[in-house]
Amino acid sequence: MAKKNTFIATHLGWRQTHLGRLLGHALRRFDERVLTLMAHNMDVPLALSNLAARGQVTAAHVHITRHLPLEGARLSDLAASAGVTKQAMGDLVTQCEAWGLVTRSLDGVDKRARKVLFTATGLDWLAAFERAVSQAEAEFKEAVGTDVALVVSMGLEAYSSGY
Repeated sequence: MAKKNTFIATHLGWRQTHLGRLLGHALRRFDERVLTLMAHNMDVPLALSNLAARGQVTAAHVHITRHLPLEGARLSDLAASAGVTKQAMGDLVTQCEAWGLVTRSLDGVDKRARKVLFTATGLDWLAAFERAVSQAEAEFKEAVGTDVALVVSMGLEAYSSGY
């Protein structure tokens, strides 16, 4: 029994270093950096900047920023795009609506349905988000080198397109 436990103890390092875990850490670090940049961006509306600075805007809220098309989307489509439940997305939309980032309006195609749309403030947030992402990407390139950053980007693009 001791021999088996020794084997397990010496071969469990993979749990800390497998690709999925590393990708998760990298995503959290990237999102945290983007939100930090947003918190200190003078172009972000002050109330939203303050929310980001206090950690009230989280990576979960970034789902809306990443997945809501400019023309808007139904809640169910937005949730599917972000890979979360409709209820979870509904909670995020309600919070973002209270912050003035999005609004809900009648869908022009189906009058029974409602569409989630960016507000003018939400579009300002989106523009600031784009700049923060660009800066975070530039920092990543500086940290790992341009060649490595290119390989990582191409690898992730190839891997994610398989879905």
